[in-house]
Amino acid sequence: MVATEASTVRTALGQIQYWLAVIFVIGWTAIICGGLAFQFGAWEYPCPLCIVQRMFMALAALGAAFIVREGMNGTIEAPDYTTGWGLAIVGCVAGGFASWRQTVLHILPGDPGYGDPMLGLHLYVWAWILFVVAIATIGVVLSFSHNTAAPAIPAMPHRMAGLIALWFLGIVLAVNLVVVFFLEGLHWFLPDDPNRYQLFYDLHILG
Repeated sequence: MVATEASTVRTALGQIQYWLAVIFVIGWTAIICGGLAFQFGAWEYPCPLCIVQRMFMALAALGAAFIVREGMNGTIEAPDYTTGWGLAIVGCVAGGFASWRQTVLHILPGDPGYGDPMLGLHLYVWAWILFVVAIATIGVVLSFSHNTAAPAIPAMPHRMAGLIALWFLGIVLAVNLVVVFFLEGLHWFLPDDPNRYQLFYDLHILG
């Protein structure tokens, strides 16, 4: 009886990294959705640095999605965990730098910042905080990876949750790609302070 309970505990602990990967995918995708909601709800146009931060959020989510996708096969090898979390850390570090860069651009007294704040902070400050928290979270989990990285992933509900997370990520990334194309239009670069969806003007639908 005691051995069975200990085995159950080890199995639950071993699935922590998989569930963290699922949470990472859903969490970062939801944050990108929040940026899109702010964009269309408050009718604010994201600047190039905002788009760069979304791209690195997507990279962080894709790193975790790699782990989830491998788990869909029923097994995850140790190199799969390290590859996925490595990509996620690269995305979080690069995204943290981009959000820090945008923060210091508006750090002088009297600077209103870019866009409207949410809960007292601008979106790029929230992004910087979340990137740092994400890096710390990955570090803590990897510090106990010998207990939290199970090779076998059950079919239900684990793989079903993973499938939902992957579809959610794919749909939101596709929407974001279309939105950026509408913003940028038939040009190589976004303007520093966009004020319209340029594609409609390039195609002479508006203006």
